[in-house]
Formats: sequence, C-alpha cells, structure tokens
Amino acid sequence: MKNTSLVLNIVLFVAVAGLYILHFSGNKPKSSGANSANEDASSSDFTIAYIKVDSLVMNYDFALEMHDGFTRQQEAFTKEYTEKRSRFESQAASFQEKVQRGGFLTQERAMQERDRLMGEEQQISKLDQELSAKLAQMQADNNKQLLDSIMNYLKNYNKDKKYNYIFNAAEVLVGDESHNITKEALVGLNARYSKAKLK
Repeated sequence: MKNTSLVLNIVLFVAVAGLYILHFSGNKPKSSGANSANEDASSSDFTIAYIKVDSLVMNYDFALEMHDGFTRQQEAFTKEYTEKRSRFESQAASFQEKVQRGGFLTQERAMQERDRLMGEEQQISKLDQELSAKLAQMQADNNKQLLDSIMNYLKNYNKDKKYNYIFNAAEVLVGDESHNITKEALVGLNARYSKAKLK
C-alpha cells in the first residue's frame, strides 16, 4: 500500500487554501484616492497578522486526533492487505512447488488451481485500490474539516481583532514577530476543541 503523510498533506492543503481564502476574503483598507491626508489615515488603519500554519497544525489537538485516527485506519488497512497478500504468496509458492514435483493428478486440476490463484491475485489488487481510495477520501475529508475548523475560528477571532489580512507565514519572507498570532490562535483553537469535546 502506498504510505501517505497526512500531516504534510494537511499543512500543504491548509497553507494553499488558507492563503487563497484569507487573501480574497479580507476587508479592504479604506481609500479615497483624492487627497493624501485620507490615504495616510487609511493606511494607518491597515492591520495585518500572520500565522505559522505548519506549527499550528502540528500542535492543534483536533489535527493530532484526526492524524491518529487516520494512522490507525491506515495500519488496519495495511495489516488486512499484508495478511491477504502473504497468504496468497504462500499459496502461489505451494502451487509452484506442486507443479514442479508433479503433484496434480491431472492437467485440468492444475489449471483450475492456477485460475483460482489468478482470481485471488486480482481480488488482492482490487482490495489495494479500494483501501487506497478509502484512505485518500478519509484524508480529503480530514483536510476539509481541519480547514473549516481553522477558518471558522479565524473569522470569529477577527471580529474583535479586525485585521485587514491574516497571512500564512509560509509566504512571509520577513515579518515582525509582534504580528505573529500563531500561539494565540493555537490556544484559542485548542480551548474551543476541548470545550466541544466535553459536550
């Protein structure tokens, strides 16, 4: 089975989606365009913040819980696939040995066993595809839930803070740490998640 890294995919997905959403849904600064006094006043009202999304995701309890669930499911699928594959390989080796020593009474019986093994191999390949598709869907669902959770929190958080933009720090080359709200957002997200779990 293909090994996937949920955390890396979540970080990449959230980073791209978060940047896109935050960039296009932020409030625009006021600008009259007529006189420089108004422009200076409006630029002084312009506030930004940034979040280190990778750090946020790596420490967000909800993301960690989803990752643990995904890992458990991946391990269960891998175990199921490995057991069936090992059993098939053992049967195929037995068949090969039996053919070499002439252990089948008739050619027809040998062909029947060969056909059965080929059918089983196809079923194992189909199982691999099905389990991989289930994991991919689970990962996509987790990414969507995580993005929704973070975005809903940031929208509520920003009602009081009134930032014009909240950026993903992955896109910020140089930034003033006073604009870094990662820790504050993480504390709020984890508190909200803990409260929701108690209900």
